[in-house]
Amino acid sequence: MIYIDPPYNSDKDFVYKDDFKDNLANYQRLTGQKDEEGNPLFTNSDSTGRYHSNWLNMMYPRLKLARNLLKDDGVIFIHISKQEISNVTKICDEIFGEANSLGVAIWDKGNPKGDSNSLAYQHEHIVIYAKNYERFKESNSFVRKKKNAKKMLSKAKVLFKNVGKKIARSEVKQCIKKLELDINPNSYSLEYTLDDANNDYQAWLKSQNFSNGEKAYCFIDEDGEVFQPVSMSWPNKKKAPAEYFIPLIHPLTKKECPVPEKGWRNPPETMKKLLELNLIIFGEDELKQPRRKYLLRENMDENIPSILYFGGSDDNLFSEWSFDFENPKPYLFAKDLIDSASYDGDIVLDFFSGSATTAHALMQLNAEDGGNRKFILVQIPEPTPENSEARKAGYATIAEIGKERIRRAAKKIKEEHPDTQADLGFKVLKLDTSNIKKWNPNLDTLEADLLDAVDNILPDRTPEDLLYEVLIKYGLPLTLPIEKIQVGNHQAFNVAFGSLIACFDENITLETVQAICDLSTPENPVLRVVFRDTSFTDDITKTNAIQRLKQAGIEDVMSI
Repeated sequence: MIYIDPPYNSDKDFVYKDDFKDNLANYQRLTGQKDEEGNPLFTNSDSTGRYHSNWLNMMYPRLKLARNLLKDDGVIFIHISKQEISNVTKICDEIFGEANSLGVAIWDKGNPKGDSNSLAYQHEHIVIYAKNYERFKESNSFVRKKKNAKKMLSKAKVLFKNVGKKIARSEVKQCIKKLELDINPNSYSLEYTLDDANNDYQAWLKSQNFSNGEKAYCFIDEDGEVFQPVSMSWPNKKKAPAEYFIPLIHPLTKKECPVPEKGWRNPPETMKKLLELNLIIFGEDELKQPRRKYLLRENMDENIPSILYFGGSDDNLFSEWSFDFENPKPYLFAKDLIDSASYDGDIVLDFFSGSATTAHALMQLNAEDGGNRKFILVQIPEPTPENSEARKAGYATIAEIGKERIRRAAKKIKEEHPDTQADLGFKVLKLDTSNIKKWNPNLDTLEADLLDAVDNILPDRTPEDLLYEVLIKYGLPLTLPIEKIQVGNHQAFNVAFGSLIACFDENITLETVQAICDLSTPENPVLRVVFRDTSFTDDITKTNAIQRLKQAGIEDVMSI
């Protein structure tokens, strides 16, 4: 899953300055933004030719790459506001294909914003595309959990426990208390019936701010199950086959109940099974058409609606952590979206990381459902404003805020879920050039260039830098566990318990090589070993080292 909240292209949030081939002054003349003398012809920056093109030229290649990074059954979620919603859908139609659109959701934030000259917007958009709709449909149910289902089941359970008991009604207790009467309310106890439980449950449901899909489960049956009655009519335009018209017999009157005009939804075998499971609801007599009973505990998920209501924010959390960050996505809202389109073991990428909301949301979700999703976040080192609280607190860049947010979120999650097995750690990697010097000889300085190339590693690079480049070259995950170990008189790295042993010291001896050989056992063999080209003092030592490693069963030996 790719989940991004790119800059919305408002006047102050666009920081990605990509290059253009055309001269800016010439472009502004051609597009009528300035006259021949360079004077601006418009005062409204929103109407300038580059207002949208700058943003689109930044987004297009990133979305093109995003599609290539997705698995065939992957999906991308893009937060966007009114400024660029039409343009985002156009470029996504081109990159992902119109047939792969899963729709545009409206996020109702419940907080209208605007000025006197335009609508007060209280919503944003979330554009959703699959890489391949058919593959996505095969692998994903694309539903969300009913937020209040557990609360509803719990309430029904409490009410159902009273069925058959003699209890004092709440209205009697309230009346006695209000009139300050010296009366024991239990003196007015009545038997609590299933109808009473249903009445109390339905009154409670009406008082709750639940979705209509949840409120449809408004009944409690004789087994204490919460359910909603649903029509069993054949759903298609044409009539069902003849066997779908067999009448159901009313259990009390023993007479045939009316059959839907186009037949039943299910074949006779399924109808028989539903009867056995008590999942068909009959009326008081045979005159009412039976309906199917849908149990809430078997339907804890629901289709994702086009309008998503979430009015919360992370302001209090950021205030508690003394973070200064404008308009972060609420992590609980992000958690629900990630939950709707990801599964245990999935990787979620956010290449506009910002305050690292995606990481916080994903760790919270893993802690709640026991999942093992992983995140990859990307953030340019955008400087924090000079006089901001973040800069005063020591955060020079947005990326620094994100890293600290992940640390604090992990600590908070661990406190709230002490038994969680979720991985709450992370690694930080910075993009750089290769550690290997480029071979770019000059005929005038060829001898000096050749001597300089003897040591092919750039002078400012650390052993850790070399190690991560080796992991990339081998195609190994950068999140593998890494342990620093001592081999002879030298330091080495043990990656993933022997998957790779790397030693980048100079003057490696055969004693050190033997120490590496000794690490390999039948139960836990060493698979690969890497040195520097200049690790050995001469070719004889290097050749002997390779042979000794092969004798120990280590065939994959590389030098950089």
